[in-house]
Amino acid sequence: PPDPRRTPDHGTVRVTLRTSQGPIGLTLDREQAPCTVQSFLHLARHRFYDRTPCHRLTAYPTLKVLQCGDPSGTGEGGPGYRYADELPTDLPPAPTDPTGVRRLYARGTLAMANAGPDTNGSQFFLVQSDSALRPNYTVFGTIDEAGLATLDRIAAGGIAATPDDPAPVDGAPALPVEICRATRGR
Repeated sequence: PPDPRRTPDHGTVRVTLRTSQGPIGLTLDREQAPCTVQSFLHLARHRFYDRTPCHRLTAYPTLKVLQCGDPSGTGEGGPGYRYADELPTDLPPAPTDPTGVRRLYARGTLAMANAGPDTNGSQFFLVQSDSALRPNYTVFGTIDEAGLATLDRIAAGGIAATPDDPAPVDGAPALPVEICRATRGR
């Protein structure tokens, strides 16, 4: 269907995630993913992200990300709607993938998490270190230097051990991270 209000498709928008571990500044790119940026700003404006946990930290050799945006903290929650992918077409091949299937999601990339094609909602991930993924995740912005320093601190804290897994590579961050407030601007 036609877009009733014409989603802006050029320019950038700054958003700051004020977290319990420090600020994470984001620059959202409307040209790269106009619908994703519009949805993210809508959720931030309505305080959807405020007081929500960043529930997942990964430390695989080829995937080092912090995932946020689920109010339930389970990885299953969302805003009650889904929208289509705006997949990247210009990511370079991941140097660690000899098959050429995976793409480089570089350190500082902001992308949407999903549960398969066209299942974007509110969950997103922050790339702490170069990661190799299939190009199935909408890239919609970048993380500033202060945000990367915050991410590095969170990653250095490690992943919370559980009775089943004393040395996990995927799970809740050992340093609890809560988005206290998501605001437009610096």
